Parts: sequence; structure tokens; C-alpha cells
Amino acid sequence: MLIRITPEHPIRSSEITSEAQYENRRQFLKEVGLIGLGVAGMALGATRAGAQPVQQGTSIGGAELKPELTPWEDVTSYNNFYEFGTDKADPAENAKKFKAKPWTVKVEGMVAKPGSYNLDDFLKPHKLEERIYRHRCVEAWSMVIPWLGFPMADFVKRMQPLGSAKYIEFTTLLDPQQMPGQRSPVLEWPYVEGLRMDEAMNPLTLFAVGVYGKMLPNQNGAPLRHVIPWKYGFKSCKSIVKIRFTDVMPRTAWSVANPSEYGFFANVNPEVDHPRWSQGKERRIGEFRRRDTLMFNGYAQQVSSMYSGMDLRKSY
Repeated sequence: MLIRITPEHPIRSSEITSEAQYENRRQFLKEVGLIGLGVAGMALGATRAGAQPVQQGTSIGGAELKPELTPWEDVTSYNNFYEFGTDKADPAENAKKFKAKPWTVKVEGMVAKPGSYNLDDFLKPHKLEERIYRHRCVEAWSMVIPWLGFPMADFVKRMQPLGSAKYIEFTTLLDPQQMPGQRSPVLEWPYVEGLRMDEAMNPLTLFAVGVYGKMLPNQNGAPLRHVIPWKYGFKSCKSIVKIRFTDVMPRTAWSVANPSEYGFFANVNPEVDHPRWSQGKERRIGEFRRRDTLMFNGYAQQVSSMYSGMDLRKSY
């Protein structure tokens, strides 16, 4: 089932991706094994044959009438992916030889359908959508990115979690030979992230397999990552190999590394400063001016009810 979310400011597919990028899309489907599996109808947007475009994005928020997409060159060269190094340019340089195929995702824990799924089987039942999301890093920079993926809620329903499952834990590949950043003790490896079950089921939460109509580049989390647009960027788990359903809050990588600065929830809250800098302003990559940071990154209407009654200054 395709969950369609109507954007506050609809955008035509032609305004998002160049014609050349659209021509690459059938090749994308072939490469991730979707064509020939009975799911060739996973439209990535309007096609020459006249197919209806999938709904684009959700609210970009604020006073913006139209999102200004961050250029492909910036999206793919300015990255936080510590498995490949701590400098923003390291992932693009150090991930060039990373092998994202074949790929297996293990599902375990409090779930009716545990097992090991190759990427084709993991993707096969799901319809891909193109979503434009704003992203904000805790370091006070931001981007607007068109992701290709499917709602995590669809996957969760398919796996049939037990009623006792309260959280989902995600684990990145551990392979220091391919991921040189894992040879450094900067974080506890492998990288682990987690979501509360209602966060995972929110329609905004995606599993992403592509960006700008192309397969995920290695430095952006190939071949599978999750995307939660109302949270700071450190809440992203890339190159996912294990998904565990549990009743215990996961020990996430950044909250283990520095719990006074990085909490489990990681919601964008401009009223809570990082101990070393303000979160009240942000700079969009490619711009010189700084803009106000929006509560929940501009997605308050869609997500704030999940945190009703919580002290978001303490539950950071």
C-alpha cells in the first residue's frame, strides 16, 4: 500500500529532477533488482508514458513557498558518515570502493517474521516514493534533499512486531577493512541507532534507497538507510545490516559516546542549545545567511503529538 502524503506546497516532478536524472531511473530499478519482481510499477515520478507522479514530499515548513533543493554535488560530498572518517569530505573519498552488493538485512527480536533478507526481498513488497525533506545537523547546517524510499511503517507492519515491542534498533555494517573510520575509537562500533515504535510508524519516517532519483551513493548510506526529518542528522543509521525489535531503549552510538550532548530522542528543538553552540539558527548549505531553526525542523504539525507531556529540554 502506498501512503500518500499531500505536501503543503505541491511541486511538479519536473521541478525536482533533471531530464537526464529521470532517464537514469529505469537503470536504478534494474540495479536494485526491482524490475522483473512484479513491482515494476514502483513509479519514481511522472514518466514519458504519462503515469501519475507520486506525491512529493511533506511540509518543508516555515514561510518557504517552495523548497530550494541542495545541489547533488553538496548532498554527495558534504557528509557525516564517521565509518569513513570524521571530516565532511572523508566519506566521498574513502567510500569509493565500498561494496554495497550483495546485501543482507537481518531482522530479529520481538517480531513474528524474523529472518535474513537479501536487499531484493527486503524491497520487493514496497512501493517507492520520492519525498523532499529538510534536514538539520546538530552542527547548525541544513540541507533539502529529495529521497527515494518507502515508509518504515509498511515494513514494520509486514514484520508483525509483538505487542511487547516498544523500540526498533538499527545497526550499521561493521567492516573496518571497507570502513576505515571504524579503526578509530571515536565511536563505539558498530554504529547503533534506535526509534520508539510510534516514531518508526510515523508516515514521515522512511527507509531510503536512493536520492535525486539515483541509487544511494556509498557516502550517503548505500544501499539502505533510514530518514527521520524532524530529528537532528546524527539520528541517521546508514548501511543498515540489522533491525531488532525490542522492549528496551537501545544504546545509541552518540548517546553512548557523549550523553550530555546527544540524547536518544534527538528532536530538533531550537530552545535547547548544544553545550558548545546555539541551536536557534542554522545555515543552509549553499547560502551565506542564517535562518531561524524551526521546532521539530518544521514538522511539528505531523509529529508533536507523539511527545505530548514530555519535557523536551530533558528528553533531548
